[in-house]
Amino acid sequence: MRIVVKVGTSTLAHTGGRLNIRRVELMCKVLSDIKNAGHQVILVTSGAIGMGVGKLGLPGRPGDMPGKQAAAAVGQCELMYTYDRLFSQYSHVVAQILLTAEDIRHPLRSSHVHDSLEKLLNWNVLPIINENDVVSTDEIGIQTTIGENDSLSAIVARLVQADLLILLSDIDGLYTADPKKEPTAVLIPQVDTITEDILALAGGAGSVLGSGGMATKLRAAKIAMDAGIDMIITNGENPEILYDIFDGKAVGTKFLGKSEVTV
Repeated sequence: MRIVVKVGTSTLAHTGGRLNIRRVELMCKVLSDIKNAGHQVILVTSGAIGMGVGKLGLPGRPGDMPGKQAAAAVGQCELMYTYDRLFSQYSHVVAQILLTAEDIRHPLRSSHVHDSLEKLLNWNVLPIINENDVVSTDEIGIQTTIGENDSLSAIVARLVQADLLILLSDIDGLYTADPKKEPTAVLIPQVDTITEDILALAGGAGSVLGSGGMATKLRAAKIAMDAGIDMIITNGENPEILYDIFDGKAVGTKFLGKSEVTV
């Protein structure tokens, strides 16, 4: 299988922005094992700004755009250093790809991204993708940005015609209500169509350091499903849950891709 795994800031880092070493090490180990089993893996990672905040010792996520961009520049170095070191322990080579919305929307640039990803996968390299926050501005509605990595991961999955997109988050999946506020909320195991009722279940933003929330995940689901790609939202607290997915166990919320896609 060809899979895209998106990991959020809340999975990668503690609330203060510092790396969650145990979890990230386990995630890299599991992804390496999945690659060893013959699958192709693309990792879409958040966390550059959050890790920059931690490394710089800032009191919190900067409120101004230059501060976010500067924190991302510092944090991206830390992210890739960590990924390169951990995946190297299992004899896997990684590659860094930083994208902006124009790289996806412009036909020629998009084809170059596609071709580069295909070559990396053919070389058995694990591409690690993030939005280029240093030159783009995130989550403020500017048209030249993607804005958050949930949508980016779905766009990448569509671009490489992945078999499956997995979003590792800080929640088990899509619920009938916010489980943090409603103890009677029930996990929805499967979604066939993104309806208005489904969209209404989305709450606000995610963690303090991250920019995503359920609304962005549902947007990603729509992109993936329209491209005929299955998507799963599940909790990244224990990365070994990825094994359950490949063993065919019911995990999180599964969004079924459309069987027939008009190209």
